Amino acid sequence: MKLLDRYLMAQFAKNLALVICSLLAIYMLVDFFERLDHFLEAKQTITLAVKFLLLKLPFMYVQLIPVCILLAGVITLGILNHHFEFMALMASGISVIRIMRPLFITAAIFTLLTVSIGEWVLPPTTAAIDKIWYEDVLHQISKGIIRDGRTYFRGTEGIYSFIRPNLGKNEFSNFSFAAYDAEHGLTTLLTAESATWANGAWLLQNGQQKVRTGNGTFSVTLFKTLTPAFTEQPEEFFVPPYKIEELSYTKLLKQAMDSKVANHESLLEFHRRFSYIFLGIPLLLLGIPVMLSVHKNKGRDLALAIPVSCGMAFAAWGAWSASQSLAKTAILPPGIASWSVHLLTIALGCFLLKRHNQ
Repeated sequence: MKLLDRYLMAQFAKNLALVICSLLAIYMLVDFFERLDHFLEAKQTITLAVKFLLLKLPFMYVQLIPVCILLAGVITLGILNHHFEFMALMASGISVIRIMRPLFITAAIFTLLTVSIGEWVLPPTTAAIDKIWYEDVLHQISKGIIRDGRTYFRGTEGIYSFIRPNLGKNEFSNFSFAAYDAEHGLTTLLTAESATWANGAWLLQNGQQKVRTGNGTFSVTLFKTLTPAFTEQPEEFFVPPYKIEELSYTKLLKQAMDSKVANHESLLEFHRRFSYIFLGIPLLLLGIPVMLSVHKNKGRDLALAIPVSCGMAFAAWGAWSASQSLAKTAILPPGIASWSVHLLTIALGCFLLKRHNQ
């Protein structure tokens, strides 16, 4: 690796670390004072609040990394230009694309590091902060659990199991209900292809009902429709929506692609989280030619380049968020909604960079 590459990579990494630490400190400070009242009202200690913030650091890092990559790139080139190093490189015949290459390599390394954090560190820490916030502070206890894409809940009369493809609808597939006696012997087993909850009643379709008779055998009845009088209603055992955020990328993808438990929410969450991490590289590709154009027209001061870059980042984030809303309503496929902003940003950045390089 050439000396120039090592120098630029070191400068970019140093500025990126500085930006990350600065934004993390601001994020933690704001979040601490926003949540402090809730901890005090719940009679929880400041130590628990500090633990909550420390466990939330991986989540904060993942949320900030795209903007940090953009700002680090702008600051690195701005400092090079301020010290006339950028001008010297250009005068020696080195193109802008060649100067940017070490920055993109370093940005890719940090992005892959973020993917690793999102896969192995973020799920357990997210589960821990959810427990502290929802159970210890807000006293919202989740009554259901998810295993391999299925929801399980132990009610007063038995155990429910089902797949809920869409969290926004009271529709379920592969529904089952099992009731047991005091000796844990099975007394009733209801299975159905689908179940719905509407107008205060359950409706099961295309299933069978097994009921234990007095001599210990089971009578089996097939049905097209059945309206059982379950004690529990759906809102009593639904797993909170935030639980899906505790899954790793591989578990989300496996759950989304498994034909038995495939659902729109898992696929949407996978593309949403994975594409957000990679948003920093397209922003960097677009931000650097914009910064160079600002310098060319307005001078070398970063006072204008950084706000313009931040505004561009928020515009891209807004477009990305809008596409996520379209994906939630099934107007756009999750893959197109999550990655279209990346492709458009890369195309625009390449166009501006090529134009500036000429």
